Amino acid sequence: MTVQSTTRPASASRRARTGVPEPYDFRRPMTMAREHARLLEMALERFARQWGTQFTARLRQTCQVTLEDLSLRVYDEYANSLPSHTGVVLCTVEQTRQTSLLQIPMDATMVWVDYLLGGAGMGDDRPARELTEIELVLVKDVLQHCLDDLGYAFAAVTPLDMSIRGVQYNPQFVQAVGAAENVLVATFSIRLGERTDTATFMIPAEPLLGIIRASSEEDTRTDDELAAADAAVLQLQQMIQDAPLEVSVRFSPVPVQPREVVGLAVGDVLPIRHPVSRPLDVVVDGVVLARAAAGSQGARLACQIVTVEENH
Repeated sequence: MTVQSTTRPASASRRARTGVPEPYDFRRPMTMAREHARLLEMALERFARQWGTQFTARLRQTCQVTLEDLSLRVYDEYANSLPSHTGVVLCTVEQTRQTSLLQIPMDATMVWVDYLLGGAGMGDDRPARELTEIELVLVKDVLQHCLDDLGYAFAAVTPLDMSIRGVQYNPQFVQAVGAAENVLVATFSIRLGERTDTATFMIPAEPLLGIIRASSEEDTRTDDELAAADAAVLQLQQMIQDAPLEVSVRFSPVPVQPREVVGLAVGDVLPIRHPVSRPLDVVVDGVVLARAAAGSQGARLACQIVTVEENH
C-alpha cells in the first residue's frame, strides 16, 4: 500500500497532508470526534478572520490570519515544542479561571509595535529581546482587542472570554496546566504585508470538550444514518475477524553460546530439551496465546489446544 499526497484548492491548504503517516500511540489515546473537531475548527476560523480584520484596522496594514492546524496534545509536549525565547501571553479564561497561552514570535511583536507607532514595520531582530514597558502596553492592548473576538467566534459553542494576565519569554518557565494534561493547540499563520509568522493558541481541553460532548449527547441522526452506522460497525468487525494471522507452534527456546553457532555444520544435532509432558506454545506475532499438545489428524501433523492464556 502506498500513501500519496494530493493537490488541493488553496482554501483547503491547511488540511493538506505531507503524504507521511502520523504514528498513533495506543497507550495514550487522544482523539476528538470528527464533528467536535469540525465545530472547534469553524469557531477558530471565525476568530482568525476577526483577528486579521482587527490587525488590518489597528496596524493600518493588510493582514490575513489563517488557521493552519488544530490538535489535541499533552501540555508538556506543547511547551517543549516552543522556541526557547518567544513571546508567551498568559490569558485567563474567565468562565473556568484556567490559564490559556497565546505564543507569538518576539520579532513579530516588534514589527507590530513599529506599525502602531507609525513606522514602516522594520522591527527589531536583536536576539533575546524583551518588550519595554511602553511596548508591552501597546502589544497587550492590540492582542486584548483580538481576544475579545473569541466570545463572538465561540458563541455557537460556549461562552468564552479571555483577559491578558501577563507576558513571559521562556515557555519552559511557564506551567499553565499540569504537564500531563490534555490541551487544544491551534496553529495560526499571520501574514502582515510581505511578512508571515506562526502563532499558537493553547487552551485546556477537558472543559471545552466536556461542554461540546454534553451538547451533542442527543443523537439527531435519521434512521437511515443509524442503519448505515450499524452496517459500518458490522463490516469492520467482519474485516477484523477475517484478517489473516500467522500462527506457529514452538518448543521451548534453547539457549546456545556463540561458539556453538559459529561451529555448526551439516549433520550436527542440537538437543531441544523440551520436556515430553510440557505442552507446546501457540504463538501469534511473538505473543503466546495458548498451549497445545502435539498429535496428528489423519496423515498430517496437528496440535490440540489444552490451555488458553486468559490475559490475551
